[in-house]
Amino acid sequence: MNRLTPEQLLAIDKFLVDDEEHHISLADDACQGCAARPCLVVCPAGLYTLKGDRISFDDAGCLECGTCRVVCPQAVRWRYPRGGFGIIYRYG
Repeated sequence: MNRLTPEQLLAIDKFLVDDEEHHISLADDACQGCAARPCLVVCPAGLYTLKGDRISFDDAGCLECGTCRVVCPQAVRWRYPRGGFGIIYRYG
C-alpha cells in the first residue's frame, strides 16, 4: 500500500466554508506591521500567503488546528466555525 502525501490526504477531506461569518479574520494594520509573520510558515495547510507586502488568508482548506492562533504575536481573531461549517475529515 502506498503512503499518501499531505496534499493527497487533504484532498480527501471536505470543507464547508461559511462565507457569511469567517472563523479567522486578520487585523490588517497589525498583520502588516508584523515583522516575524510566523503564520506564513506554520500553517499546515499553507493558507496564509504574502501578496505583495500584504498577508492574506483563505478559509477553504482550514484544518481548524489553531496553530496560527498560538504563534501569532498580534493575536489573530480565531474561533471555531459555526455549526455545520468547517472541515469534515474523511479517511479514504
